[in-house]
Amino acid sequence: MTQPTQSPLDASEYVYEAPVRLWHWINAACIVVLAITGYLIGSPLATQPGEASDHFVMGYIRFAHFSAAYIFTIAMIGRAYWALVGNHHARELFSVPLASKVYWTDLVAWVRYYLFIGPTPKPMFGHNPLSRFAMFFIFLLTSLFMILTGFALYGEGAQMGSWQERTFGWVLPLLGQSNNVHVLHHLGMWVIVLFVMFHIYAAVREEINGRLSLVGAMISGYKTFKK
Repeated sequence: MTQPTQSPLDASEYVYEAPVRLWHWINAACIVVLAITGYLIGSPLATQPGEASDHFVMGYIRFAHFSAAYIFTIAMIGRAYWALVGNHHARELFSVPLASKVYWTDLVAWVRYYLFIGPTPKPMFGHNPLSRFAMFFIFLLTSLFMILTGFALYGEGAQMGSWQERTFGWVLPLLGQSNNVHVLHHLGMWVIVLFVMFHIYAAVREEINGRLSLVGAMISGYKTFKK
């Protein structure tokens, strides 16, 4: 792919391929819908006036939640496929080099940087060690947990014999039956919300302090470092 025109003071690298960028924005939209509707399912709106048959508020909320969950799951499967066929940056979401001493040294440096107690580390065009750790152990694992528990709860409503119940029904007894799974699924939502808050903070701060474009990179695919 042709590199964009750059000044002598800039360094640029094509990091995020089109499928990764598409997944990112679909994923972001799904998380917004899932978080809002999930919160309302856990804490329902007040009863609407008039006949119950005239309202379908919770029905629409649940439909939006289930639809976003299906899209989120399909997108995650597509993202896993692209990790196999895409560039090496596409695989960073699914692995962390825990056996590397250099990785842990760099991870400490990035933690100190984000806590305002250390200098700005050397910029990396791929995920830095801290973001790679957070993406795998917080975002990816929590997302997989939410998919498993979400479809297990959906299968409970779809009744015995449904494909959701046959495929994910084992999750309920494993985690202590329905009520426990509801609570854990709800807590998982807050883990994702907190991750998103830190993710946005880190991206904006890196773009300002580190001079490495992150927000624009998820649109163009190119990360540019202004020296």
